Amino acid sequence: MDSVITTLKAVCRYDGTDFVGWQRQDNGPSVQAAIEDAFAHIAGQPVPIQGAGRTDAGVHALGQAFSCRWPGKPPVRLRHAVSKMLSPRVRIESIEPAPGSFNARFSAKAKRYVYAFDFGREADPFAARFAWHVPYGVDLALLESCLPKFIGRLDFAGFQSTGSQMKTTVRTVYDITLKPGGWAGPVDHPNLWRLEFHGEGFLYKMVRNICGTLIEVARGRFEPEFIDNQLAARGPFRSHCAPPQGLALAEVIYDPADTTPGVEDELE
Repeated sequence: MDSVITTLKAVCRYDGTDFVGWQRQDNGPSVQAAIEDAFAHIAGQPVPIQGAGRTDAGVHALGQAFSCRWPGKPPVRLRHAVSKMLSPRVRIESIEPAPGSFNARFSAKAKRYVYAFDFGREADPFAARFAWHVPYGVDLALLESCLPKFIGRLDFAGFQSTGSQMKTTVRTVYDITLKPGGWAGPVDHPNLWRLEFHGEGFLYKMVRNICGTLIEVARGRFEPEFIDNQLAARGPFRSHCAPPQGLALAEVIYDPADTTPGVEDELE
């Protein structure tokens, strides 16, 4: 057996609709299991992978990162071979050697998420897998005016769902932007919109809870002050959690010059 071990950094995208989430589980197919099974088939032995974050059931990824320790020198066409094996639900975007200390989870410095809404009166069949259909009237100007409330270094305990095991609920959100168009779906759909999130890390269902709350405010069920009160209350979360299909992990950000551990992310 080759005694050489190669640390790899990889990026993948996937349609999370039919997966129970990123993490390997006993109750159904997961993205992690699909990739590990493909790696094991090629390597002839188990090759565990470490994801940058654990997306929940039904959540997608445009740029999920993961790392592994490959036994020996990886095949030149490893990326293509695994992508062919897992097509069309999973595609490996890139695979490259990384320093031995690299860990996709603990080396991450920031993440970008994107959440899509379908504001059409009837759901679009080509957007339904990748956007939350919101059929009632919403005030997008009001929604956008509430976004600065979430920006900065804040305690987001009031916007995490139960089940989190994080040591701290303080996170820094750098930016949240409302933009026309979805992150997937038909290009001719006039009622697709998306929120883009950029932060150092996110708590359990934090992005979906923020999205659900913003819709409740924008449709007039809550006053904007509800957001301030929820942030000050430090939990429990008392609003609506947006469904998983609108959410995608867009990008995991690393600083090659910085080897200090980043903020640990939570399941989304």
